[in-house]
Amino acid sequence: MFARLLLMMLAWALPAHAQTRDTLTIGITQYPSTLHPNIENMVAKSYALGFSRRPVTAYDADWKLVCLLCETLPTLENGLARLEATPGGKPGIRVTWRLREGLRWGDGTPITTDDLRLTYEAGREPATGIGPAEFFRSAYEFIAEDTRSFTLRFDRVTFEFASLGDFAPLPAHLERERWRADPRAYRTRTLYDTEPTTPGLWNGPYRIVQVQPGAAITLERNAQWDGPAPAFRRIVIRAVESTPALEAQLLAGQLDMVAGELGLPVEQATALARRTGARFRVEYQPGLIYEHMDLNLDMPLFADRRVRQALLLGLDRAQIVARLFEGRQTVANTSVNPLDWPSDPEVRAWPHDARRAAALLDEAGWRPGSDGIRRNAAGDRLSFELMTTAGNRSREATQQVIQAQWRRIGVEARIRNEPPRVFFGETMSRRRFQGAALYAWVSAPESVPRTSLHSDEIPTAARNWSGQNYPGFRNAEMDALLEALPIELDRGKRRALWHRLQAIYAEELPSLPLWFRQDAHVWPAWLEGVRPTGHLNFSSLWAEEWRVR
Repeated sequence: MFARLLLMMLAWALPAHAQTRDTLTIGITQYPSTLHPNIENMVAKSYALGFSRRPVTAYDADWKLVCLLCETLPTLENGLARLEATPGGKPGIRVTWRLREGLRWGDGTPITTDDLRLTYEAGREPATGIGPAEFFRSAYEFIAEDTRSFTLRFDRVTFEFASLGDFAPLPAHLERERWRADPRAYRTRTLYDTEPTTPGLWNGPYRIVQVQPGAAITLERNAQWDGPAPAFRRIVIRAVESTPALEAQLLAGQLDMVAGELGLPVEQATALARRTGARFRVEYQPGLIYEHMDLNLDMPLFADRRVRQALLLGLDRAQIVARLFEGRQTVANTSVNPLDWPSDPEVRAWPHDARRAAALLDEAGWRPGSDGIRRNAAGDRLSFELMTTAGNRSREATQQVIQAQWRRIGVEARIRNEPPRVFFGETMSRRRFQGAALYAWVSAPESVPRTSLHSDEIPTAARNWSGQNYPGFRNAEMDALLEALPIELDRGKRRALWHRLQAIYAEELPSLPLWFRQDAHVWPAWLEGVRPTGHLNFSSLWAEEWRVR
């Protein structure tokens, strides 16, 4: 009896971090619109699936390409990549990857080249709506050398030929027949959305065991995982679409941490750190996160480049960054981040100039009306919707400032917001927004933005809404650059192409650049091993390294 009492007293005396922790509860601000790894790009999905699935390759926290499912990165030097002529006689390349031994799906089924063949077949079928379309167009042949080695033959030689971050294996034993039955309807019939707790869908250190649509995803250790055992038995990801509510749940102990990839704005996290002392660790990670506003260029209002330029001149982005974000963001001139080597420091900038903005609008035929809002010769008001993700306090505050600044130059922005899963899953992906849409792109290092800028990547019903050129930008020189960039292997020549791309972007403004974002990662003091990456391959891809201090 005395020994038992002593043990209880010792347990009470131990600090919280020394006691057993088998569950980690993480807060994020969005819920994925789909859990299929190859359909639609959304930060919430990429972060959640980082725990439960692995791509063949990824960029790590040091921005280096590494193998996750493969044994060795292919290079020309090691012979796994070989230059060759295509059947049509053009320069091509064949690249071979070999899967690590012992890889299994969560139901024990071995991961083989047959799973990658399904990804290839589904990606090559336009009706499926899997992206990126250009990758699957260029990869004209898939060869299964054996159950672990596969070769892709490409009709062009690119500097990124070893990267397969967008080529996630699909469990052929579960998904092939569903896909074959109706490729167009597959995106709504996939087990990833209809039965996501099926163990065989997952190949990471965790597998999804419970889903509360719009609210939470629960993961538990995957017994079939062959890597280092993760520290936590269970991980719960909760979607809290209001950032004040997210902070409240963190302070109440309902959440252990807030993921920086999709969590509290930097100014909110900074205020939290001041109030809570050593209870949490807050780390700020600058990265390839581009906050911007897409404009629907099919609307006559935005077809005139002078209007787009005036809208950017009418914004005092430096003031917004200083007042709303404590100066922690970097004002953007294009979509290429200064942290990425191809960035052009001399690219055209558009500093705040309300008088010049007004002159451009006058020139474009938009004259001030009696109520202060400009009108054209037909009497149409210079008025449109300004949308973003509902519940994000930072973006909603930004919206209000933008609305006020545009009002000063005679532009009316009508705020209308939607939950993230609707905003991204329906409104943006199907180009239903009627004006400007405020959100962020996250990219990998030196990521050619074909899917967001090439005219072939404008989402349409015929393509089952694949592609991410949501503005509907069409520019022949930009298309040519996006096609030339990947196949230019000389770094110096590639830099020149990148600089030209940025010059066109800064002049044409298919989207209005705002700033490059820092992420605020908020962790409990007892958690260690989390390494923010600052790019598209998120920290959750290495969750097996997370530990209790």
